[in-house]
Amino acid sequence: MGRVYAGILGPLAMAVVICRGLLGSGGVESTLTPAIAYLAVFSVMGAIIGQIAQATVDESVRTKLEQQLATQTEKASA
Repeated sequence: MGRVYAGILGPLAMAVVICRGLLGSGGVESTLTPAIAYLAVFSVMGAIIGQIAQATVDESVRTKLEQQLATQTEKASA
């Protein structure tokens, strides 16, 4: 999930900076330099956020599965 978030947030940030540069009549160098920097920063942030989200989902599923297995074990032994 981290790679997916990184693959979305990074290019999205780059596109926003490029659009801002086009609308503000910015030069190529003054637009692409921050666009590449924001691509890198938001890709890293997306990867971190995605890893946290994946861990949260995994833990939630694991907890729910353990509860269901405990319930099934109690029913089987009764």
